[in-house]
Amino acid sequence: MWKSGTLLLLSVLWASGELQQETELRRLPPPGKLNFGYVPAGVYETLAHYEPGPIGILFHLVHAFLHAMQPNAFPHDLIVKLAKDKFGAIQTEYQKPENIVLTLQAIYYEIGFLICAAVGLLFAILMPVVGLFFCMCRCCDNCGGEMHQRQRKNADCRRGLLGTLLFSTSLVITIGVLCAYAANQNLSSQVKNIRRLVNSNMRDLHTFANDTPMQIDYLISQYATVKNKVNYDLDNIGPLLGGRIHVRLEKEVHPALNQVLNMAGAMRETKEALENVSVSLVVLQEGAGKLHFNLSQVRDSINRTLDDPGCHDEESDATTAQLCHSIRQSLSQLQMSANFTRLPNVNPQLEKMKNVVKTDLSSVVHRGFSSLNDTPHIVIEQTRTVVNSVQNLVDSVGNNISSFSRAFPLQTCLSNFTIFISHAHAKIEDYYPEIDKMDFYRWIGCIALCCMVVLVLAFNYLGLLCGTLGYDKHASPTTRGCISNTGGTLLMAGVGFSFIFSWMLMGVLTTIFLAGGNMEKLLCEPFHTKELFKVVDTPYLINPEWKNFIPGYMYNDSELELTSESLYSTCKQNKGIYSALRLDKVFNISSFLNTTVFTKDVVHQLENFRIDLRAIILLEAEGKQNLLDFSEAGLSEINYADYLDEVNKGVTVVDVLSFAKELESQTDLMPRGPLQTALKGHVATLQRIHRQQIAPMEQAMSALNQSMRFLERTASDLPNKVTDVLEAIEAAQHLISQNATLLINQETRKYSATIIGYFNQYIEWVKTSLALEVAPCKPFSNILDTAQIMTCSFLVDSMNTFWMGLGCSTLFLLPSVILAVKLAKYYRRMDTEDVYDDALDNWN
Repeated sequence: MWKSGTLLLLSVLWASGELQQETELRRLPPPGKLNFGYVPAGVYETLAHYEPGPIGILFHLVHAFLHAMQPNAFPHDLIVKLAKDKFGAIQTEYQKPENIVLTLQAIYYEIGFLICAAVGLLFAILMPVVGLFFCMCRCCDNCGGEMHQRQRKNADCRRGLLGTLLFSTSLVITIGVLCAYAANQNLSSQVKNIRRLVNSNMRDLHTFANDTPMQIDYLISQYATVKNKVNYDLDNIGPLLGGRIHVRLEKEVHPALNQVLNMAGAMRETKEALENVSVSLVVLQEGAGKLHFNLSQVRDSINRTLDDPGCHDEESDATTAQLCHSIRQSLSQLQMSANFTRLPNVNPQLEKMKNVVKTDLSSVVHRGFSSLNDTPHIVIEQTRTVVNSVQNLVDSVGNNISSFSRAFPLQTCLSNFTIFISHAHAKIEDYYPEIDKMDFYRWIGCIALCCMVVLVLAFNYLGLLCGTLGYDKHASPTTRGCISNTGGTLLMAGVGFSFIFSWMLMGVLTTIFLAGGNMEKLLCEPFHTKELFKVVDTPYLINPEWKNFIPGYMYNDSELELTSESLYSTCKQNKGIYSALRLDKVFNISSFLNTTVFTKDVVHQLENFRIDLRAIILLEAEGKQNLLDFSEAGLSEINYADYLDEVNKGVTVVDVLSFAKELESQTDLMPRGPLQTALKGHVATLQRIHRQQIAPMEQAMSALNQSMRFLERTASDLPNKVTDVLEAIEAAQHLISQNATLLINQETRKYSATIIGYFNQYIEWVKTSLALEVAPCKPFSNILDTAQIMTCSFLVDSMNTFWMGLGCSTLFLLPSVILAVKLAKYYRRMDTEDVYDDALDNWN
């Protein structure tokens, strides 16, 4: 049995040994959570719990009585010493002081039982002796044997009191008999449940044997979850590893590329600004000549108009003359302010910028972005060989697991275990008829003991009934009726049977009391408090060479901390037999299979990752030269101060539109006439000049102003800016080509940790499943609990309740005898009686 069980448990352990891991790998960062599902578990049907029902009240009363009678703690040390000596030394060398001490300790512990047993023994010895002397005494007309009753005034009161007391005593005896009968019937009914409990436990053992292979297969099959996840991550190494590297690099590279991209935008804007300057300058220079000519004509025309006699004739009024004079004075403002002809053109710079923008720097930059974004693809190509090696290694681990599973004789072990269970069950089935027969004989014996007391009770109740119904208070003791006399005779018959049966009852009940009480105190109670396990787990108790019995017997390693209490408690919690029997300390399957090599090989292969990003070119030479050409386009050679100075002057000295409005307002003050009409015509001419010539020139000047200011800002320290951009690009390129090794190694280690983490998760899950879910050993603790239920709850409690009930009844037979003897005098017909002669009294 033990060999088959050991092989079975070894097979359970094997699944975890396949996946052990080194300590250093356990310190790696935790990867994504894998879902291995739930281990399929069978349902154990045995409910190792007993509820006695209403009779449980009697059980509690018995337990309370035993505790009051025997309040001493469980004698752990005493039992251990006795067990180590195997009682031999005490029997052969009982005079030694240490043996005398042990004997006194045992007597002290059993003092309650000894006192009760002494009382019972004294009762059993004295009761027949007293009965014998009582009979002899009555035969000599003593001890109430004389058929004569003295008349007393309180006779009725005494008779009633004695009858009540006897009835009450009989009721107590009846209750005791009923308790004993209930305990007897309870034991017989519970014996019938033994078959059900045994069958349930055997089915649970079959479930244990049948489900264990399925659970182990499930553990093995879940390696596919790890394998699929590892293969998925390896197949997607580009997005996972390459993507992480790309994210880390783009934090350093993107700012540099964005600077180049901004510089490309600045080139286009610079070229546009130069074009705007060139166009605006042409427009202003051409417009300035035309405007100067037109303004000169307008001034001359107005001067000729002001020469009109209406302005200075003696006949003209003073207001008109004054207005003409004011207009003539203001004509000097009607001329050009800015001189655009002195401004040099920007054609050299514009030609250079046209050559610069012929190179599409934005496209060059986008090619750099694309080259950087191609990092995942580069990683895929450069790690293809390593990925294939790791995937092959992962497949080989699975193949080794499957091959070892096929090589291990698991099914044979389980078959042998199942055969053993079936054989043991058949053996137990063979004992059922004997158990039923023995229980029947026990039941008959207990019923016979109860019937002894019932016979006495029958005489008592019948005697009380007949005596009470046949009693005539007017009848004298010698004239009592037949029914009353029969009642007294029945009471005396009960007294006789009490003497006959009570001593036998007490002897049998004392024996049952000693056996049942000690079983309760030394077996049942210590089992519940686990003191019994501590005795069994005492080092070197069962075998002087074994510190712990179970590992010493099973594994020949008594130093292993595996006790019966820990084994029972672990199985009671329905944990796996792997943790219950501490198989992890006994079977080093990991060393046998050398499974850590698999993980080491995976780590070694992952360490072979070699990723070279020198193929990534952020900015080609063409783009760098383009930036240099931009810095050398001659923007700094433009005289921005002259341009801005002329632009800020305005087109004319005075605002022509305002001048025209002022002239119109002055003309309106003149009297109507040719002068006013002519001046009105000049106002219209000025308004047309402003609308057709000055307004476009002002727009051109505004565009020129904006373009020149932009060019001035762009040209400001442009060579240094370009140099900074080129240095940033060189630094980013150097990071990728030379200094990215540290970054790549960090991300590679994280990626490798994730891959190894999947194995770690599987290992921990297997260990947890083996400890808690695989082959749960609840059936084995249920067997022990079932044995405890059948021994303590079925047998001992019922047996103790039986002796308590019938023992109380037997003890109350003593007052019943006394009361029945005294009460019979009041029911039986006497031979003589006291006579009182009234005549004699009068004569005297």
